[in-house]
Formats: sequence, structure tokens, C-alpha cells
Amino acid sequence: MAIELTTKDGRVTITNEVIATVAGGAAIECYGIIGMASKNQIKDGISEILRRENFSKGVVVQQENNQITIDMYIIVSYGTKISEIAHNVQSQVKYNLDKTLGLAIDAVNIYIQGVRVQNDN
Repeated sequence: MAIELTTKDGRVTITNEVIATVAGGAAIECYGIIGMASKNQIKDGISEILRRENFSKGVVVQQENNQITIDMYIIVSYGTKISEIAHNVQSQVKYNLDKTLGLAIDAVNIYIQGVRVQNDN
């Protein structure tokens, strides 16, 4: 599915992959995030941290009745407060999607797929 926006200059189509890439990019910039994880851990590999080009595997965009809901699967850093990280990711993703694509997001659901020790290298 895609979102179609009509402006005075024409029509713009935004695909779910674009929304997932912008959302994933916003999420990994938050403190305490090691990376994005795949929503299909058994199929894609349990320990896989997704690269930027594969963010759509770890972000699910759902659209119903002009409402957009995003499910994000992330891996957090050991020793951080998970509830604070989740709140920061939700705020950052909503803000970035609004400013970048002009989309109002109704909900950002966070699923923690793992906790890892972050390497300082």
C-alpha cells in the first residue's frame, strides 16, 4: 500500500518502504539504540542487526481508515532504561515523519527484540 497526497501542484505517492526507511533512520539516531531487528527473527536470523537499506524488514507500516500505525522492532543497549528509550523513539519517529513527509502518525509501537552490550569501537 501507499499513501497518496494531492497538492495544488499534483499528486505525490509515498510508499510504505519510504516511510519505513525514514522511521528506521530516526530510530537509530536515538540514544540507547544498537540497531533495528527483523520482525521475522527465526526466518531472517536471530542475531541480525539490519543495515539502513533493510529497515523495511524491521518496520511495519499499517494503514486503516486514514490512520497510520508503525510497528518497530529494535535492539537496545545494555544498562539503559527501556521505557525511556521507547518513549524517545516514539517521539523522534513521529517528529521526523511529520517534518520530512508531512504525515501525522497515530501510533508508534515499539517491540524490543534484544539487549546487547554496545561496542565503543
